[in-house]
Amino acid sequence: MNRRSPLRRGRKLGRGVKVAPYVVPTTRRAPQPSGFIVPTRWVKFIFAIFLLPVCAILTQTFFTVFARATMTQRLWAGQEFWFFSLGAVLWLIAFIGLPRPILLYVFGHELTHALWVWLMGGRVSRFRVGRDGGHVVTNRTNFWIALAPYFFPLYSILAIAIYGLLSIFYNVQPYGRLLYAVIGATWAFHLTFTCWMIPKNQTDLRDHGTFFSLVVIYLLNLTLLSAMLILSSPHITFVSFGADLAKNIGNFAQWMADLTERFVQGAQH
Repeated sequence: MNRRSPLRRGRKLGRGVKVAPYVVPTTRRAPQPSGFIVPTRWVKFIFAIFLLPVCAILTQTFFTVFARATMTQRLWAGQEFWFFSLGAVLWLIAFIGLPRPILLYVFGHELTHALWVWLMGGRVSRFRVGRDGGHVVTNRTNFWIALAPYFFPLYSILAIAIYGLLSIFYNVQPYGRLLYAVIGATWAFHLTFTCWMIPKNQTDLRDHGTFFSLVVIYLLNLTLLSAMLILSSPHITFVSFGADLAKNIGNFAQWMADLTERFVQGAQH
């Protein structure tokens, strides 16, 4: 018979604050004879290696599209770009020069865990947030739930959702520039705290393999950033971005084919 008992996992947040992001159940089973077992972390590590070319191709595509939009399509001259940049710069100044809102970050971190638990069909039985830390108690966990706060910009999503909801009842178009400023500030909030937390030996990352976690976090953040670039520029569409992405995939495939051919020829000689 299976027994479940809560396992509390915590990590240290800056300035001596300890955060337990979630409490996950452990299932204990009687030992059964089995063959060779491959640890899950090994599988994730190998999978992360195969994700590295995807990260490289998406990175190349993003910067190629961004550079073209900036230089030839004058993306930098648009109000959206300037207000987004203004919000990001203001937050960076606040992050560096003012006391950091730890409680606000902890609340968003734990709420993101909880939201992804619900998305995965789980149940949250306890939610606690305080300046000394926080945690959620849930009956389900996986790497999506564990890593969600590092790739899901909760406050940016909330800002867009509130703007969309208000647009149903009011004419909010004159405040579109303010929305871009808020998104810039909240995205910078997400990015700075993510970069600040990752080097602090987080259990969220270690539980699923640090290398695998970092690759997934980078890839998903870059995917969201690419989508924001497309939505903020009238000259960039998902079709054109996809065409550039397909071109880079083709170039990478050709490079791999040439490399393989040279290797085979070298082995024959």
